[in-house]
Amino acid sequence: MAAITDYASLLIDAGEYSGRDDVAHLFPRFVALAEAKMNRVLRIADMETVGTVVLTNGDGTLPADFLEAREVLTPDGYSIGAWSLSALTDRYRNRGGYPQGYAVVGTTIMARPTANGNLTMTYYANIPPLTRTNPTNWLLEKAPDAYLYALVEEIGIWAKNVELVSGARPLKENAMAGLTLADNRARWGNGQVTLSGVTP
Repeated sequence: MAAITDYASLLIDAGEYSGRDDVAHLFPRFVALAEAKMNRVLRIADMETVGTVVLTNGDGTLPADFLEAREVLTPDGYSIGAWSLSALTDRYRNRGGYPQGYAVVGTTIMARPTANGNLTMTYYANIPPLTRTNPTNWLLEKAPDAYLYALVEEIGIWAKNVELVSGARPLKENAMAGLTLADNRARWGNGQVTLSGVTP
């Protein structure tokens, strides 16, 4: 088996592993389904990006590839946290000023008190979709096995092949768990416990 380096080689290997190279015309659908499932679970540093959200009366449109906020900074550089929508509304109803918190509603971020300006957001972004015209991305380069087994699983689901699904799924989950473990070690391998707030 040759190394998986791009979209084409991924599809070749997925066809060989699944024994279903006769459904190549469906592979784009399978890849999209596999990516959708991985986007729901995976949260590692490679997914982090920084973007700007323009606020108008406290509301701004989230980036198209937004999954989850990691840090949100106000125009003056202060970090604000997520609130429940009801708590944010009750606390800052009809008030203006520097934002103290935010809530995500659909594709909108609501910062309150209301203000204009830009939020700087570090967030987890969707895995860049693999296609024939976008044949590689960071995940395929870093963990081709995760992509391979995720794709084989989708082929098995489509084919109603329980054995194929039950074989591919744990391999996919192990690959994703390995990514998360490596990410945690990279972030916190030499970390120390630091207490915040008042200590005795």
